[in-house]
Amino acid sequence: MLRLEDVGVAVRRITILRGVSLELPAGTVVGLVGRNGAGKTTTLRTIMGLMPVTRGRIWYDGAELTAVPAHRRASLGIGYMPEDRRLVPVLTVQENLLLPAWANGFADVEERLETVYGWMPGLRAMAQRPAGQLSGGQQKLVALGRALVAGSRLLLLDEPFEGLAPALADQIGDALREAVKQGRSVLLAESEHHRVEALADRVYVIERGEVVAA
Repeated sequence: MLRLEDVGVAVRRITILRGVSLELPAGTVVGLVGRNGAGKTTTLRTIMGLMPVTRGRIWYDGAELTAVPAHRRASLGIGYMPEDRRLVPVLTVQENLLLPAWANGFADVEERLETVYGWMPGLRAMAQRPAGQLSGGQQKLVALGRALVAGSRLLLLDEPFEGLAPALADQIGDALREAVKQGRSVLLAESEHHRVEALADRVYVIERGEVVAA
């Protein structure tokens, strides 16, 4: 489903990724574990086209993704949950969930929304609340739901469990298991390995912009 081959990223001549290679087979969960600043967020942002690739290649479903513009990647079935959530606070929860569907002109908007509500019933209960009025943990649920609306094939999740109460973390874990059962593939970046190991089929360890173990 996804393969990175010796991917390098540099910003203002400062090297961030030093040749990252990893593989995500279809229908699996792969963890990317490392300390803060190790390169996890940069790896996910690079896959989404938000960081420039200075060397190497990214392959998605057998086709090269490297040259595809960032604004085209969500339409390929890729959903991205950033670490800082990036919700629009004045919009309702449901409007935030629907943003990627509206932006990409998906024809099956209602079906996607109902699927997410089925996996995460708590979102339906919050649907008409402004996103800016939610707690940080609730906002993470909304950010995951938004990624699920766009990510019909691949999910890129940056620190989804960080700082969450156990009950909310369990909700996210349950939703991810259901998404994988329904054919999604997941790349899960986390600082702590415990939650990742409970979900993942394979775990890569990243340090200083390099994958050092798998």
